[in-house]
Amino acid sequence: MKSIVKTENAPSPIGPYNQAVWAGNMLFVSGQIAINPVTNEIIIHDISLEAHQVMKNLAAILTEAGLTFDNVVKTGIFLKNMSDFAIVNEIYGSYFSGNYPARETVEVASLPKNVNVEISVIAVKF
Repeated sequence: MKSIVKTENAPSPIGPYNQAVWAGNMLFVSGQIAINPVTNEIIIHDISLEAHQVMKNLAAILTEAGLTFDNVVKTGIFLKNMSDFAIVNEIYGSYFSGNYPARETVEVASLPKNVNVEISVIAVKF
């Protein structure tokens, strides 16, 4: 059975998709970019602030679903410039308590709204 997760504490989708979808005990969270859900402003001028906003958006969706980053088993990180990897990696890692998920990180030509980083997650309700 499939059900939709939606929260006002993360940005609304900017296309024909949902913030997250439950499929059984697995939660598939759409890629998040650095949109502040309160102001609807996009953060692109500082990669640290941008990465933190992305992780906050992911946290808000996980929280709405009754999960935390401890439930995340897989992530995908998409970077506009691989030279931002070290900064994003450090910030990303700070949101986990040590049992890190599987992950890939790739450099892409462009991302929605001209952002520098997008991250998606898959989480499991144990």
